[in-house]
Amino acid sequence: MALETSQIGVWEHNLTEEEVLWDLQMHKLYQTGRTDRKVSSSVWKNSIHPDDYERASAEFDRAIAEKGQYNSQFRIILPDGEVRYLRSRAHFFEGTDGEPAFIGAEWDVTDDVLINRELTAQKAVAEARAVALEQSRERIEHAADHDYLTGLPNRRYFDRRLAELHADPTVETIAVLHIDLDRFKQVNDKWGHAAGDTTLQSAAARISGATASCDMVARVGGDEFVAVLINVKDGDELQSIAEDMLWRLRRDIRFGHEQFQIGASIGAAWSTANTDRNLLAESDIALYHAKKLGRNRVEFFTPSLQADLLAERQLAEELRLALSRQEIVPFYQTQVDARTRRIIGLEALARWRHPEKGLLPPVAFLKIADEYGLTSEIDAAILNHVLADRNAWARQGLTPPRVAVNISGRRLGDPHLIERLSALEIPHHAIVFELIETIFLDDPDDILLANIEGIKKMGIDIEIDDFGSGHASLIGLVKLKPKRLKIDRQLVTAITISDDQRRLVGSIVEIARALGVEVIAEGVETEEHARLLARAGCDGLQGYAIGYPASFNDIAILLTSIQRPDLARAPSHSAGKAGSTGFVERQSAHS
Repeated sequence: MALETSQIGVWEHNLTEEEVLWDLQMHKLYQTGRTDRKVSSSVWKNSIHPDDYERASAEFDRAIAEKGQYNSQFRIILPDGEVRYLRSRAHFFEGTDGEPAFIGAEWDVTDDVLINRELTAQKAVAEARAVALEQSRERIEHAADHDYLTGLPNRRYFDRRLAELHADPTVETIAVLHIDLDRFKQVNDKWGHAAGDTTLQSAAARISGATASCDMVARVGGDEFVAVLINVKDGDELQSIAEDMLWRLRRDIRFGHEQFQIGASIGAAWSTANTDRNLLAESDIALYHAKKLGRNRVEFFTPSLQADLLAERQLAEELRLALSRQEIVPFYQTQVDARTRRIIGLEALARWRHPEKGLLPPVAFLKIADEYGLTSEIDAAILNHVLADRNAWARQGLTPPRVAVNISGRRLGDPHLIERLSALEIPHHAIVFELIETIFLDDPDDILLANIEGIKKMGIDIEIDDFGSGHASLIGLVKLKPKRLKIDRQLVTAITISDDQRRLVGSIVEIARALGVEVIAEGVETEEHARLLARAGCDGLQGYAIGYPASFNDIAILLTSIQRPDLARAPSHSAGKAGSTGFVERQSAHS
């Protein structure tokens, strides 16, 4: 009853006579449809799954050889084709007659096998998911700590690693090299962002190649990299490593069929590991200094650099405040016709009415303005002041000449420039824009060219300043078609003593005439300068011999003396200096 209830079949196998005895439950397990006790061993052999037969037979043979227990699990195929899993266990014994035999039992374990298989499969799925989650977490952590393009650590990882190094007792010194790629923007603009990506990847590999395995290189900005060097012996070794980086970064970069070069500026700072110095900030200060000195170089941090930078930043903040307070004002230098010496124009020059330091010349603040992006605001402030001054002169019954105002490349690149200028309602031919930067070279962009055309349509002339200083080009002159150009004062100064300089100035005048461009000579210091320049064919003259930069009031007095001599009053000492050394004063007689 117990066997029937448990559905366990019992069998006996006489090894000597190869006789097999099955009980009724065994027939039910194999679904033979029979009830006889004695069965042929072929019944078992034919029922067992072909893939399991060899193993199950080998296990039975081993049990015979060892005269021990038989323990096996195998599949059988029922007459209707269904596959079931059976477990078989047997024990060796010898009968009273000494004949060897096995007596055993078998039962169906299909449900257990399927459940275990499902559990195993679910476990495998769970383990695979756990592995995938761990890999995903690692990828997320790696992505959070590394730059996607170069594979280098990013700023987040760099900050954490630098803090760890400061606390590491095996680290004696830490050096930081802050690297900024030179001419990277030009690569992007000329060859596209794919070339820029190639450049960044190449730079990352080259910087890493100059460091040791214990060091770290990170990308902390668009084209900025930082290298952290461990246990550098001294400044000479650090200099050598930085110079090696510069050499590597100057090598040609290949992009498709193109080949180009970049360079780098490097700021360096180093100290013992147990200090609280902010090496990244210090290397950044050194980098700023390297770029100021012309790029493609290495500069080391010093306390004096930090003091100078703080002073510059203070001055930049004061300059921003000065713009909001309208302390940046124009002074005017006269321009005269080279033959008649009549006033034909004024150039507006920026001055800073500093509340404590008095009137400051451009050299005191324009360089800082350019470095801190304030040049465009100064240009706009001067233009607004000039327009207001012209209106004030007109209300006095005076007719002011054209006024030249500087305009920076940054402002010319503003896509909203024409809209802003139109709002000022500038009278035609009242204002001249002087291009003071290398913005009239051979390859100006579309926005710049469109803005220049828009400026011309508004009746504003374009002048090229400092022609001959190395900034301008003939191709640029042809493209931009300026109204006039101004010969740089460095070429003018020596014409009184140098035949070569006189011939050079004459050649510039001939080129300008061939292009239909007027010429103004700057730096006219003496009557001899003026005479020689007029003979060379210059249309206008400007310089201290013509007039010093003068205030609104001084120019009003000068214009009054020329245009309305009946109302003119004796000029003050400052007005006389503003009026000139005599050339401009003679215009009242010509009037």
